[in-house]
Amino acid sequence: MNKLENLLEKNKKWAANMKENDPAFFERLSELQAPEFLWIGCSDSRITPVTSIGLLPGEMFVHRNIANLVVHTDMNCLSVIQFAVDVLEVKHIIVCGHYGCGGVKAALEDTRLGLIDNWLRHIQDLHYKYIDEINGLPESERLDKLCEINVIEQVVSVGETTIVQDAWLRGQSLTVHGWIYHISNGIYQDIGINVDSLESLEKLRLETLAKCKNVKIKKALRVK
Repeated sequence: MNKLENLLEKNKKWAANMKENDPAFFERLSELQAPEFLWIGCSDSRITPVTSIGLLPGEMFVHRNIANLVVHTDMNCLSVIQFAVDVLEVKHIIVCGHYGCGGVKAALEDTRLGLIDNWLRHIQDLHYKYIDEINGLPESERLDKLCEINVIEQVVSVGETTIVQDAWLRGQSLTVHGWIYHISNGIYQDIGINVDSLESLEKLRLETLAKCKNVKIKKALRVK
């Protein structure tokens, strides 16, 4: 049996187990998609957003790209946000980065990888924006700091989309959260960045520099 056939066999076993535990599961799933969460995260293969936070298929809408970026010219990401907010009416958008992100590392070190360099230009711009804060840290902490800053800035980017702002203006309940993942121990962490209105977005815009400089991440969760 080749590797692809093995994957298909594993899928059959998974589906059988799901049906055994809940005979009507797939019937319900096929009739309605009603998640409360939109996840915007990194494409890193070590991260499995739905299963690692204990959700089932259908309970979270997911968009992933290199370094969990929200770029206002990325029609793919914007289309996902628009469908999640306007059609599915999710209540929470979680922007999740992770420590040791390869994309952030490449941007920090100005590593040339090819086409992706143009995508990572956005993170390089963040590096230059916060270069005093980052260079003021020991070299071993700079990558993690830029990963944290990237999450905060992408939360702002989500809030700045016309999609999310229109939702707030019509009174829709919608909060954008910033999380970060510790691959070393499998733990997600809320970094305390939550935006649920135009007013809170403006406050975050004004405080972003200070927030990035002084954000308190619980080091106890981090395994070196």
